[in-house]
Amino acid sequence: MNSSITRFLSRHKYKLNGLVLILPFYFLYQSLYPVFPPVWEKHKVGSFEIAPMPYNLDPPYLHDGHYTKDFFIIFSQGSVEDIRQAYLNIGTHALSLAELQQHDEGILHGSQHGQEVHGIAPKTLTTEHKVWVTIEDWQGGVWVTNWELPKALITD
Repeated sequence: MNSSITRFLSRHKYKLNGLVLILPFYFLYQSLYPVFPPVWEKHKVGSFEIAPMPYNLDPPYLHDGHYTKDFFIIFSQGSVEDIRQAYLNIGTHALSLAELQQHDEGILHGSQHGQEVHGIAPKTLTTEHKVWVTIEDWQGGVWVTNWELPKALITD
């Protein structure tokens, strides 16, 4: 090893060790107190009242060969037990249940406290795109609602 590097390391080894010991606490703090974007407005869809919240403002990412965007869906009215299947996609129109059932992307999953979803998304988000939620109940009723994308998510 170079002698100047050796001298630098021997002179500052205690400071480097201290930094290595402090960094995990910084990342622990970040994981215990995450910062999320605000929850979007509530929409009534069938017997449910729901509001989505993106986990971050990053563009869609590639997941198993498909672009996805992660959301948390808050149910303020209605019971998730009454849902047979529910999907989220981002695009110019809502995808049909037949299209959505072909893959495992976009399906809502979680508990009565909230559902999360890896929503089907295009590679880039434009002003023409909307967030679409499709819900089917156990009686066969299908409801669709949508939200405009906020400017912070537009990547066009």
